Amino acid sequence: MSVKKLVRVRDVMKKEVDHIDGLATVDEALKTMKHVETKTLIIKKRHADDEFGILLIPDIARRVLAKDRAPERVNVYEVMTKPALTVSPDMDIRYCARLFDQFRISRAPVVENDEVVGIVSLTDMVLNAMLQTSDEE
Repeated sequence: MSVKKLVRVRDVMKKEVDHIDGLATVDEALKTMKHVETKTLIIKKRHADDEFGILLIPDIARRVLAKDRAPERVNVYEVMTKPALTVSPDMDIRYCARLFDQFRISRAPVVENDEVVGIVSLTDMVLNAMLQTSDEE
């Protein structure tokens, strides 16, 4: 009988995280996303009691493109999700996947000591879990 290795969020997350201010325009956010080849931007906290926000390509598609709004006239805070659902880097990816399913999300910031240390997505978790299973066989 083989023992499954526990895979934690920190094992599969992307460590490069891009931040933007909520007052930036969607046009500025898109240029940032294009430059760093990312699908996610973390919205910086404005003060200690604030929460992180998250901006995804689907948010822009639904709230800007589909409504024929000019990206240079829409601020990030108008289309972002805040507060962002965050996960711990020590969480088992099986529980993380269940959390994502329950809340119908595909990616989330990974927060440790009140700092974003990465981004984890369903793709990261699935590919890692499948690769680990095939490596064990």
